[in-house]
Amino acid sequence: MTLMTPPPLDQEDDEQEDDELEDDEMLVPHNDLIEGPQPMEAASTVDAQAVEDPERFTWRIENFSRVNTKKLYSDIFFLGGYKWRILIFPKGNNVDHLSMYLDVADSTILPYGWSRYAQFSLAVSNQMHYKSTVKKDTRHQFNARESDWGFTSFMPLGELYDPCRGFLVNDTCIIEADVAVRKVADYWSHDSKKETGYVGLKNQGATCYMNSLLQTLYNIPYFRKAVYHMPTTENDMPSGSIPLALQSLFYKLQYSDTSVATKELTKSFGWDTYDSFMQHDVQELNRVLCEKLEDKMKGTVVEGTIQQLFEGHHMNYIQCINVDYKSTRKESFYDLQLDVKGYKDVYASFDKYVEVERLEGDNRYHAEQYGLQDARKGVLFIDFPPVLQLQLKRFEYDFIQDTMVKINDRYEFPLQLDLDRENGKYLSPEADRSVRNLYTLHSVLVHSGGLHGGHYYAYIRPTVSDQWFKFDDERVTKEDMKRALEEQYGGEEEFPQTNPVFNNAPFKFTKYSNAYMLVYIRKSDKDKIICNVDEKDIAEHLRIRLKKEQEEKEQKRKEKAEAHLYTVLKVSHNEDLVEQIGRDIYFDLVDHEKVRSFRIQKQMPFNVFKEEVAKEFGVPVQYQRFWLWAKRQNDTYRPNRLLTSQEEAQTVGQLREVSNKANNAELKLFLEVELGKDFQPVPPPEKTKEDILLFFKLYDPFKKELRYVGRLFVKGAWKPMEILRRINKMAGFGPDEEIELYEEIKFEPNVLCGRIDKKHTFHTSQLEDGDIICFQKSSEVGSEQCCYPDVPSFLEYVHNRQVVRFRSLEKPKEDEFSLQLSKLHNYDDVVERVAHYLGLDDPSKIRLTSHNCYYQQPKPQPIKYQGVEHLSDMLIHYNQTSDILYYEVLDIPLPELEGLKTLKVAFHHATKDEVVIHTIRLPKQSTVGNVLDDLRTKVELSHPVAELRLLEVFNHKIYKIFPLNEKIESINDQYWTLRAEEIPEEEKNLGPHDRLIHVYHFMKDTAQNQVQVQNFGEPFFLVIHEGETVAEVKVRIQKRLQLPDEEFAKCKFAFLSLGRPEYLEDSDVVYTRFQRRNVYGAWEQYLGLEHTDNAPKRSYAANQNGHAFGNGHAFFEKPVKIYN
Repeated sequence: MTLMTPPPLDQEDDEQEDDELEDDEMLVPHNDLIEGPQPMEAASTVDAQAVEDPERFTWRIENFSRVNTKKLYSDIFFLGGYKWRILIFPKGNNVDHLSMYLDVADSTILPYGWSRYAQFSLAVSNQMHYKSTVKKDTRHQFNARESDWGFTSFMPLGELYDPCRGFLVNDTCIIEADVAVRKVADYWSHDSKKETGYVGLKNQGATCYMNSLLQTLYNIPYFRKAVYHMPTTENDMPSGSIPLALQSLFYKLQYSDTSVATKELTKSFGWDTYDSFMQHDVQELNRVLCEKLEDKMKGTVVEGTIQQLFEGHHMNYIQCINVDYKSTRKESFYDLQLDVKGYKDVYASFDKYVEVERLEGDNRYHAEQYGLQDARKGVLFIDFPPVLQLQLKRFEYDFIQDTMVKINDRYEFPLQLDLDRENGKYLSPEADRSVRNLYTLHSVLVHSGGLHGGHYYAYIRPTVSDQWFKFDDERVTKEDMKRALEEQYGGEEEFPQTNPVFNNAPFKFTKYSNAYMLVYIRKSDKDKIICNVDEKDIAEHLRIRLKKEQEEKEQKRKEKAEAHLYTVLKVSHNEDLVEQIGRDIYFDLVDHEKVRSFRIQKQMPFNVFKEEVAKEFGVPVQYQRFWLWAKRQNDTYRPNRLLTSQEEAQTVGQLREVSNKANNAELKLFLEVELGKDFQPVPPPEKTKEDILLFFKLYDPFKKELRYVGRLFVKGAWKPMEILRRINKMAGFGPDEEIELYEEIKFEPNVLCGRIDKKHTFHTSQLEDGDIICFQKSSEVGSEQCCYPDVPSFLEYVHNRQVVRFRSLEKPKEDEFSLQLSKLHNYDDVVERVAHYLGLDDPSKIRLTSHNCYYQQPKPQPIKYQGVEHLSDMLIHYNQTSDILYYEVLDIPLPELEGLKTLKVAFHHATKDEVVIHTIRLPKQSTVGNVLDDLRTKVELSHPVAELRLLEVFNHKIYKIFPLNEKIESINDQYWTLRAEEIPEEEKNLGPHDRLIHVYHFMKDTAQNQVQVQNFGEPFFLVIHEGETVAEVKVRIQKRLQLPDEEFAKCKFAFLSLGRPEYLEDSDVVYTRFQRRNVYGAWEQYLGLEHTDNAPKRSYAANQNGHAFGNGHAFFEKPVKIYN
């Protein structure tokens, strides 16, 4: 895979609110999380081979809670013969979890091409109960581009910093790293075509998911042939035609010797660079691409190909048990989604797919004239397609964590899949039983990594023979069947503990590489689908076009190979200066990229080259004189000296080496041509040491125009006064016109332009060959009618002028208007001009947001009022400069808004089952009481004098009731939920023997071979009375939650302390379990309602399709779209 290194962390991201992240596995290079999706993929795809025994490093961090740095490195340690260090983000890498990574300590000084493979675990030790230590394992191939690897969401900060949990004892945190290393063979020396007969696809940054799918489709020859037969013309452009782009891609995969680029295809999708850096979902892309091709094939000779290959049908039915009524509905599918979690293999998932559901009780079926009836509901297959695509649901929604998670469980799939098994149990009555539904495995698409960082590749056997191939972006390798099948089942892998130093369990790690999509081909259709595809299937215009492209590519390759034999000479002359100055450029004399360029063999004598110049410019050799350009210390380029006759007698190559200290491939020359009275070339005048070549620019302040007017040779001992008439003649002025002279000295980083004293000699003024003099009429200097009355002010204006494209923050993809501003404008200057354009009276209500150049979107945080000095600071993004700003119109002035605190408060209605989020904006010195007073004016209360309170909720627990006098300035609503609610009357009148306790919902999770309690849902307070039993409390809780009897009966009640449940009987007295009245800090002792995880699985398939979460950055995902 090809990985694109992201930009460094934007400082504004420190305050960015991220979506809640999954706690289980998030394997990504740490590369501080940035706005939008990360342009990277986790390439943990290295094959597991023999590794050394793991070694351990222990890191004790004292005063942990007082660490105030964003990130913290351990000391460097040696394991496996290499230098490592641990990197942690104590407050989270922009998430509410501890972030932790293993880092190659000396990555910046290792030799080019270094690589090492390691299996490792990172752990935060539980110092009270070692069995509760949080440990996560992975493996990774480290290299210069991915020198750190680990878990952004290692463990919740709430657990880490909770002193009762045992991870911090005496404010000390203990972190352990077990590392086992092996060396990796050179990745880049592999010749895929030579070794396998196949070539790979180049990765555009995050397109490995697309590459794996394209290789799978290409290696279905019937599909490839159909694509070749789609009508295209020689006038079509691949970047604007999906059929032509796909034809071109497939042709190159078939006939190229090296890996193939996919940029033309993604351009034909209508994608920009941003889309190519977005990891999308393979399943979604597969569907969208096939739908597009199906549409493009309509009305052509290949119409219906997609359906013929991939379309199957199933029947949804509901059959009443007690009456003769049956409802059926036929539906088509291009792929099937199979559950992974809780199922052993593909057959078990198919069994689940056709499992009969009974509709009874409150869930009875309404059968038209029969009313509510008990019924059976299910799905049976009418027919399966020749090419069966199975999408394995490796990504599911976790109700407890309220986020998507990746399922890495072991899940087996067979080489031969028999869907007629057990007398056709999957088939509907009307299925054609004469069709033998026996399938053979064609390809296995693999996802490696976690929910938030991953890489795709594919194992394919193109001819359905015994030989498998691994298609991993540009690299194609031969693989055995075990690698393609068994090693992609997922689950855990174990390394025996052979080191006697450690008396602990074997070294285990979860296999994060596992099958994600399977493609099977029906055996009876194999010969039809695995057909021969040759050049006669490819349109002639396409063959001609692609062969021409190949020839051009070969020519470029040849030129590159011969580049050392050639050099480039760039020759500028007077006409270039006339054309460019005042139009394309204002500073210096010429843009060398826009002058005549010659590619010349280095062995050519320079005098022979002069004949080439004569042909090009029409200047005879004897009238040519050449100056060498030189880059001065102030970064300006000026003609520096004449070529000597000895130099002109050399070869071009010798001249370049002598004159070009930087040893660039280019040699820059200025052709000096002297014109006679008839404007024909004449021999140039002899130049002595006293002669200085000066160039002149004329400035007109009324027209705001600067133009080149000519060059002159002057004597160093002369004074400007002596040549004023000659200068005036060049400008077309009268001979006695008073003029002011300025030397243009430099323009980066700032403009330096000094006035020349006309009474001093040129030597005294330190003028030399190649210097530039700008001049204007003296009468115009200081004119109040001109914005820029003199040369220095005009050059300053030109240097700092900036056209800025403004976009509304609500429509961040659309340019709304452009304004020409100065880079030196401050915040007030900019918003004043924006307000004037928009017709707003109050510029202070304009708020600006900078542009993220990498992701082509607004930065997450707006620019603070007067938070930057100049417009140039607003436009800079690391080492790139943008020309885009986003604006929004506020309802109050920005300075006033920044003096306010904005809080998002979730109001829970006392009698209605609703939660409404309100935005409260108050001065920063306001109190919680002020917040509640403001909230009262916005919400509907159960009665007018109801009292409100504000709670801090985190991880489905109530951590705090805010005192009414607490200042809101320090309240953080980014990671904690602020919940407002009415105080129930019974809580206001607590008796001396009443208790106010916490009540939470929970489920038990048996992950990692230990029972863990996972809270979910909305926590609440409950008043309990002395002597009250569990049965009595249940009645009140059921009434409060409004749960039906059947569902409430499934709940178990338990007393939980520090996460350990003690289950209660109906006769138990609740009061005796809770001895403290104080509810503050009592969140670890609560009455828990345990729920069972019986949520339906298949009904969430639509949710899975709608979210592209098999990817590198699920929560910055946008859906796959093909626009053309």
